[in-house]
Amino acid sequence: AAGRPAPPCVLGIDLGTTSVKAVLLIGAEQGQVVAESCSRETQAHTNSLEAGPQGMEQNVWRIIGALNECLAALPQQQLQRVSHIGISGQMHGVVFWKRDKGCKWTECPTGPTFEPEEVSHLITWQDGRCSPTFLSFLPLPQSHISLATGFGCATVYWYLKKSPDFLKSYDAAGTIHDYVVAMLCDLKKPLMSVQNAASWGYFNSRNKSWNTDILKKSGFPVHLLPEVGDPGSIAGRTMCAWHGIPKGAKVGIALGDFQCSVYSCLTERSDAVLNLSTSAQLTVSMPQGFQPPETPDPSSAVTYFPYFNGDYLAVAASLNGGNVLATFVGMVAQWTEELGLQVQESDIYTKIIKAALAQNDSKLSIHPTVFGERHIPEQLASVTHIAVSDLSLGHVTRALCRGIVENLCSMLPVQRLMEMGVRRILGSGSALARNEVLRQEVERIFPFPVVYGKDVDAAVGAAMVM
Repeated sequence: AAGRPAPPCVLGIDLGTTSVKAVLLIGAEQGQVVAESCSRETQAHTNSLEAGPQGMEQNVWRIIGALNECLAALPQQQLQRVSHIGISGQMHGVVFWKRDKGCKWTECPTGPTFEPEEVSHLITWQDGRCSPTFLSFLPLPQSHISLATGFGCATVYWYLKKSPDFLKSYDAAGTIHDYVVAMLCDLKKPLMSVQNAASWGYFNSRNKSWNTDILKKSGFPVHLLPEVGDPGSIAGRTMCAWHGIPKGAKVGIALGDFQCSVYSCLTERSDAVLNLSTSAQLTVSMPQGFQPPETPDPSSAVTYFPYFNGDYLAVAASLNGGNVLATFVGMVAQWTEELGLQVQESDIYTKIIKAALAQNDSKLSIHPTVFGERHIPEQLASVTHIAVSDLSLGHVTRALCRGIVENLCSMLPVQRLMEMGVRRILGSGSALARNEVLRQEVERIFPFPVVYGKDVDAAVGAAMVM
C-alpha cells in the first residue's frame, strides 16, 4: 500500500561444509517467504600441518570471503530493512581466535564488513586426528553423547597433548558460526547454543553446563569454553552497519545446521526427515518431556540432539552421504587421468547418474562406509557379490546409491520408525535433490510416502527461528 513502510526482513545465514548460503525472509499472508537467496562455494579446504592427512581443516578467510560475496549479491534496499539475523553452521568443529584481535572492520562498496585477523584454521567435524586409541585415554564425559574425533573438545585435547604452544596463541574458541556472531556483536566472551555445546562433547544437556570439574582435573584449558545459552535467544546486536544491514540489528545465538534444516520443514511429529548432503541424517522428533539417558551407549547408531524449547531429536547421523559419491567420482576422474584422458568431474556425475538410471537393479552389494561411522569407526567400506554381469558404471553407481541409503536405514531401521509413529518421510539435502537414483532407492527401501522439499535448508531454518 502506498505510504506504508516496507516490512522488516530477517536474514538467515548457513556456514556449511562446502558453501555459504544467505536468505532473506519477509512476512506474507501465508507466513514467511524467501524473498532472495544467494549461495557461494567456499573452496576453503586446506592442508593440516600438524595433523597431516588425518586432519580436516578449512581456511576461515575463505569462508568469510564467501559470506561477504553472498551478502554483497543481495539487494541493498532489502538488507537495509533487516531487523534480525539468524546464523547456523557446521557443528562439532572448532576455530580459535584472539578476543581483541578476532577481526578487523573495513569499508567495502556495500558498507562496512569484517575480515578475520588473529584466527586459526577451522578444524572441521570431518577431522580424523583423534584416533580411537587417543580418545580412549581421555577422561569419560558426563554427557549423553559419546565423544568422537572432530568434536571440539576432543580437538582441544589433541592440541593440549601434541602441540600445546598452539593453544597459547589464542584466548577464545567456538564453532565457525559462533565466531561470526561474536565478531558481529563484539562479544567479549563467545556465546554458544546448547545445540553447539552438545556437539563439542563434555557438555551436560540436562543442566546445560560444561563438565568443568572433569576437564580441569586433566589440565583442559577451560577458559576457552564459551558461555552457553538457549537456542532461539538473542546473542547481541550488530556493533555497526554490515553490508548495509543497520547497526543494532538483533543477532541470534548461533545454531546447529542440522537442527535448522529440520526446523525449516518439520511440522508434524509423525514426520521423519531424511537429509542427504555431504553427510546423511535420518531424524525423528521425540515426544515432549523426553530426556536422553545420562550415559551414552557407544555402540548405538542413534544420538539425541538438543532441538528447540527443550525438545530432542533422535538422529541417525551417518558420516557417509554425498561425500561417498564425490569420492567415487574423484576416483573415476583419477583413473581416467592416469589413462591419459581428461574428464571434468561434473561431466562424470551427469554420466554415472544417467547410466545408473538405465540399470533398475544391481546384484552388487556395496557397504559404503569409506569414512567409517562414529559408533563403529574401524569399519570401512566393502564390496561383495561381485559378478561379471554387474561391472558397468551404471551397475556400480546404482549399488553405491542403494548402499548409502541402506546404511542409513540400518542405523534407524524401518521397524523402529514405525514404533515411533512415523507416517511420512521428508527428503532433503543437495545430494538427494541432484540425484534421481538416490531418490529411487529411498522410495524402494522405506515403506512410507516420501515428500521432497525445495527450500529445506539450514539458512531458511535459522531465519525462521528468529
